[in-house]
Amino acid sequence: MLLIAFEGIDGAGKGTQAKLLARWIREKGYDVFLTKEPTEGAIGKLLRKSLRTSCFDARTEALLFAADRSEHLREIMKKLHEGKVVITERYVYSSLAYQSASGLEMSWLREINSFAPEADLVIYLDVDPEVALRRISSRNSLRTSVREREHFERVEFLEKVREVYLALAEESENFEVVSAAGTINEVQTSIRRRVGRHLAAFEGEKKQGRQRALEDFT
Repeated sequence: MLLIAFEGIDGAGKGTQAKLLARWIREKGYDVFLTKEPTEGAIGKLLRKSLRTSCFDARTEALLFAADRSEHLREIMKKLHEGKVVITERYVYSSLAYQSASGLEMSWLREINSFAPEADLVIYLDVDPEVALRRISSRNSLRTSVREREHFERVEFLEKVREVYLALAEESENFEVVSAAGTINEVQTSIRRRVGRHLAAFEGEKKQGRQRALEDFT
């Protein structure tokens, strides 16, 4: 069916908006599978531990993210073949943005993630890092390690991540840049407008496919 990825820096509101979109799409009669990265699988749990304790270097973490994604894709592809709309909070673009901002080579990151197909639609929630960090601090972020506070939640780092995301959006037609500066409802309305166009196009392609099949049959 369709693979929709939510992307953005920490504090952009990906989880909230993904859940709201999933509910809206279900109300339209579609089956939806909502997921996220890192996963809750064995490799994903190892990654979460690394993010808390800094037990791996950046290159090892990048390989673990790719391995976790490889496992994740088996489930994603299964759900897509079942005709579901898959919505994932973070996907391969997170690795490209965060890990290249950490200093790893973009070409190498693309290579180790080359097995991952492009999402049909990427919703990139764009927000100023200062605003994002205020949101994180106001909700008592789950990130409690010194390493994460000093690295992942540092304004300068998030600005680099944002720059990479915006560059990815420039080079890809399937990226939709949505301002995350408004209220939750305002952002969700903007997302639904974009997703609605993609769903309509998908339904149109399905109808054309059925029509061609009937013509071939006759």
